[in-house]
Amino acid sequence: MKKFLALSLAALMALSLAACGGSPSSTAAPASGDSAPASAGTDEGPSGTVVVYSPHDADPLNDGVNMFMEKYPGIQVEVVAAGTGELCNRIVAESAAPIADVLWGGGADSLAAFKDYFAPYECANDEFIDEAYKDPDDLWIGESPLPMVIFYNKDLLEKDNMPIPQSWEDLLDPIYKGKIAYCLPSKSGSAYTQLCTMLFAHGGIEDGWDFIQQLYDNLDGKMVDSSGKCHKMVADGEYYIGLTLEKAAVQYADDPSVGFVYPSDGTSAVPDGVALVKGCPNEENAKLFIDFVTSYECQTAQAERWGRRPVRSDIEVAEGMAALSDIPLVDYDFEWAANNKEEVVEHFNDIMVG
Repeated sequence: MKKFLALSLAALMALSLAACGGSPSSTAAPASGDSAPASAGTDEGPSGTVVVYSPHDADPLNDGVNMFMEKYPGIQVEVVAAGTGELCNRIVAESAAPIADVLWGGGADSLAAFKDYFAPYECANDEFIDEAYKDPDDLWIGESPLPMVIFYNKDLLEKDNMPIPQSWEDLLDPIYKGKIAYCLPSKSGSAYTQLCTMLFAHGGIEDGWDFIQQLYDNLDGKMVDSSGKCHKMVADGEYYIGLTLEKAAVQYADDPSVGFVYPSDGTSAVPDGVALVKGCPNEENAKLFIDFVTSYECQTAQAERWGRRPVRSDIEVAEGMAALSDIPLVDYDFEWAANNKEEVVEHFNDIMVG
């Protein structure tokens, strides 16, 4: 769900494989250093190519791709890195002759909006993934649930004798007016998910707008233009409170001046997903890649090295994260959030202009 700078199609092509250290016009070299065979299915194991579109941060993206290439040295991996919306729109534009094989990353509500361009696939790790984190028709598979949290600067709150907010509702308290960092939902997928989460937690898609109006009034007209800035500005002391992702908040585990809470009136854990592109040119290798990023091996590494919450039921979460069973979750409607994004964002924009 991370917001990336918009790129032109030409720039996207130039970025292909940049995350893996390859040249813009080449494929990533297999981890073994040997050249990959020209075709798949040799006696030495799977071979060929897989093209991965991904909005993930560079470090976990590189790590996952490199681990895959170590496991399947005969498969060349090509990566195109950009924002979720841009990559999904590119998949639509290329649908007559797909280039991508896999979309790895992006919130499930975003993937749900483009699921007509994905093919059904039940991955090899299906039994370890709860039904709540999969499309009913297997058109996307959750690979890392992302709870939304309230991040706070403990030092600033204590200095002004302010309590730590425990819920979305607490953010309406006038003592926090102008002190809350929240990104424009039109700019950020995670901010849009936060908006929908608060709607679902406070009266639903009809009555929840009264809550959003009050929250916006308490923002005092201050909106952040990037979701990635919200936690940073709180940690830097520019804001007292920020709405952000759990995976961003846990990066500050060693900083005693900040902390986070799971809103007691209900948060969401919309997963980043992975999906098989319909009509993709390297389907078998794409399925291997999906199986790998949902495997115990990859999920454990992503959790331990990059603080990403595993979707698998057989892996414990990292220190500082609560078990999903202990987090109050709203009934998040992926389909509604996906199908009504334009109207929801427009409604929020109307609130901003009064």
